[in-house]
Amino acid sequence: MDLLSKIQENAKRHFKRIVLPEGLEERTLQAADIAAEKKLADIYLLGNRDEILKKSEALKLKNIEKLHIVDPVSHSKKEVYADLMVEIRKKKGLTKDEAMKLIEDPLYLGTLMIKNGDADGEVAGAMNATANVLRPAFQYVKTLPGISVVSGAFIMILKDKEFGENGILVFADCAVHPDPDEKQLAEIAVATANTTKAIVNIEPRVAMLSFSTKGSASHEMVDKVVNATKIAQQMAPGLQIDGEMQADAAIIEAIGQKKAPGSAIAGHANVLVFPDLQAGNIAYKLVQRLAHAEAIGPVLQGMAAPINDLSRGCSVSDIENMIAITANQAAGI
Repeated sequence: MDLLSKIQENAKRHFKRIVLPEGLEERTLQAADIAAEKKLADIYLLGNRDEILKKSEALKLKNIEKLHIVDPVSHSKKEVYADLMVEIRKKKGLTKDEAMKLIEDPLYLGTLMIKNGDADGEVAGAMNATANVLRPAFQYVKTLPGISVVSGAFIMILKDKEFGENGILVFADCAVHPDPDEKQLAEIAVATANTTKAIVNIEPRVAMLSFSTKGSASHEMVDKVVNATKIAQQMAPGLQIDGEMQADAAIIEAIGQKKAPGSAIAGHANVLVFPDLQAGNIAYKLVQRLAHAEAIGPVLQGMAAPINDLSRGCSVSDIENMIAITANQAAGI
């Protein structure tokens, strides 16, 4: 069974409540229909009920009756959520009238459903910019305890099974934070290890990457990775993590043994944490194109509940897969 099939099977087993704020978007409706048919999640569509039913009929969807439709304008918990918004943002001066208007925005409604315990995760972004998806998430769901930074991981599935875990590697951060400091880099490492456990279902072996291996070069950029490694080890003592390490030392056993003798991670890493966004983004795109690897993501991590942002050019299958991934994250938190 391939990884995506395993992710879907795990999603079915846990059957988490996933909210889709873009309930009127055609690809989202089609993905929701497939997810309902496969029982990947208990789906909540946000939008005007009549419009959703009309679009579903035009698209010839067969499982619309299995989906929950929540109208942002007239749902029964509108005032409850508005009160919760005011309570969370009262120091920012949010008024009840402002909250009552904001909660009619499906992206705010989705996050408040999660905050209030009425949903377990969210997938959006097919028709909204990343900033619009993440703004309410940062304001109301916020980050996990001990985590101050949100990052994006890619699950890389290589044709060459020699690397990582039978050809599977997890890369981070490839999508969100341009230049994390040493504490933030440590948080990204811990969050990526948790993502690896929850979604890939393997024991993470984390390499903190640099252009130096165990002191082979001296520079403040290397120092950041060295210090981040120590902080991550303190944050999660049970985590298998080592650094600083060059990429070849991290993934090729013979080189790892030569450059970092005695390291349990060198040559055996299945999680690669890059020192900044430039390195991470360049690396995943090069591996994707040159090695013809499948890149699944970005999977947003570090939030107190899984909220994932889609590309506006996403396909129906991309949304279906992200629903399953989000359900796996929700089961792992």
